[in-house]
Amino acid sequence: ELGIWYEHRLIDDMVAQAIKSSGGFVWACKNYDGDVQSDIVAQGYGSLGMMTSVLVCPDGKTIEAEAAHGTVTRHYRQHQKGMKTSTNPIASIFAWTRGLSHRAKLDGNDQLARFSQALEHVCVETVESGAMTKDLALCVYGCSPSEIKEEQYLTSEDFMDVLARNLERKMASLQ
Repeated sequence: ELGIWYEHRLIDDMVAQAIKSSGGFVWACKNYDGDVQSDIVAQGYGSLGMMTSVLVCPDGKTIEAEAAHGTVTRHYRQHQKGMKTSTNPIASIFAWTRGLSHRAKLDGNDQLARFSQALEHVCVETVESGAMTKDLALCVYGCSPSEIKEEQYLTSEDFMDVLARNLERKMASLQ
């Protein structure tokens, strides 16, 4: 009736299916399998910096939202050395907005729900306007890391500044 069915697949077959498909499925995995395989699929589509993970408890009240990429240790080490980085914050932002959206739903807080949705829209609109971090520029321009030009992407700080300005404008327009 709803077009929903169950199909058992081995993990390697499912990864191949996920990469070549256009979506429209729920993929239930054990924790480790889900963690590793979702990272592979995300990178196959361009960037781990765009993927979040949300776990929902059966009670519907408790969730855990996180950026799927982990800590991006290599970029952090560069930052510690005073080097500029171009780390994509979108997955981390969406982890927060998903948590805030859930809190808004539980509390009936429409203002918080609007803020969360606005921030997500700003992230998408900002990238669509051409402002992006290096990981996305590599996908857009189809070049290798050694061929990318600095003017094709923003540093972490510059990208966050653009997001902040765009969010400020978006929130003012919603008043």
